[in-house]
Amino acid sequence: MSNSSSQKGVGAAARVTALASSVMDLHVRIALQEMDREKRRLISGGVFLAMGGVLMLFALLAVEILFVLWAQKTWNWSLDWSLLVLIIIDITLAGISLRVGGELAKGPYLPDTWDGISRTSKAIFGKK
Repeated sequence: MSNSSSQKGVGAAARVTALASSVMDLHVRIALQEMDREKRRLISGGVFLAMGGVLMLFALLAVEILFVLWAQKTWNWSLDWSLLVLIIIDITLAGISLRVGGELAKGPYLPDTWDGISRTSKAIFGKK
C-alpha cells in the first residue's frame, strides 16, 4: 500500500508542478504583453514630449522676435542694443535654470541607477 500511495503522491506532485508551470508561463506571457504595451506608451509619450519641446522652442523664438521689435518701437533701441539685452536675459535665465536643474539632479542614487546612467552616457557619447 505504501508503494501505491507513494505513486499517487508523485503523480499529484507532478500535476501540481505542471499546474504551477502553466500558471507561470501564463504570467510571463501576460507580463511580456504588458511590457510591449508600456513600451509603446513610453515611446509615444517621448515622441509627443519631443514635439512639444520643439513647438515650445519655436514659440520662444517668436516671443523673442516680438520682444526685439517691441523694444525697438517703444524705446527706440537699435537692433544691436535690442539683441544685446535679449542675449543677456537669455544667458541669465539659462544660468539660473542650469543651476536649479543641477541641484535637483543631485541626490543619493542607488548603484543600479548609477550603472544605468553611466551606460546610457557611454552609449550616447560613444565612449567605451
